[in-house]
Amino acid sequence: MNSPETPLPSPGCCYLVGAGPGGPELLTVKALKLIQAATLLLVDDLVSPEIVALASPAARVIQVGKRGGRESSSQAFIEKLMVMAAGQGEVVVWLKGGGEPVTFDSDGEEAERLKAAGVPVHVVSGITSERVSAASLMPSHHAHGAIFIAGKVRPDDATPGRTRPGLVAYRGAPCEIETRCAGFA
Repeated sequence: MNSPETPLPSPGCCYLVGAGPGGPELLTVKALKLIQAATLLLVDDLVSPEIVALASPAARVIQVGKRGGRESSSQAFIEKLMVMAAGQGEVVVWLKGGGEPVTFDSDGEEAERLKAAGVPVHVVSGITSERVSAASLMPSHHAHGAIFIAGKVRPDDATPGRTRPGLVAYRGAPCEIETRCAGFA
């Protein structure tokens, strides 16, 4: 059964898809179906070649990964390509490495801009690398928790009135979190 948030792959739609933290065995079923249905597959640098190999042979596959200090596709180019392809009835999938396509990237903003351009867009979460890495810490004798912090800060993030980083606590008691993390967020 399909969830209401992400219908079956539809022509003219864009999907921002989390590719998981590594190999194909860590993809969600929904991500796999979208990869196989894509007519245009945009691929981040963090996506493994084994996952890209799951795409239909008829799909156009374009590498759009961004790495510091290296020539990369511009955000404007990628979004224009997505809008154009969706307008031509393609199933557009932007495959993002790391699992959750909106945790640390600008994908929430990308989704807003695609919607503003009249393109239906769906965000499909994957198994997060954060969750996989934290799982090894969770036996109580190793650590009692984990804190995730984005690795990049925009120049205007320090501007007064801007929001601060959030704190995500799994299985934490509210009073302990409040006491131990007062002033963090």
